[in-house]
Amino acid sequence: MALNFPNPVRSFDAGRSCISFWGSDTSLEIAFQIEVDALRTLGAVTGDGEAQMLAIFDSHRDAILNAAATAYGRRKGAYHRITAADVSKG
Repeated sequence: MALNFPNPVRSFDAGRSCISFWGSDTSLEIAFQIEVDALRTLGAVTGDGEAQMLAIFDSHRDAILNAAATAYGRRKGAYHRITAADVSKG
């Protein structure tokens, strides 16, 4: 079975400068984090607040999930951190 994202939950982590989200591959849960700097490359950012970062995540969810799936395809680990370079590659 391929990686999928059945759970729409995401959370902002100011201390780690990222948004965390999860995918699954069969019965395995895969943790992902996308860096705030990566989110900045996707949308116009006027601040660093939680609401702003989550709004950018939501409006670019397909591109972020595509970058996550690509990262997981390269290395089938249980954790991946998505960077600005990952989202710019498409």
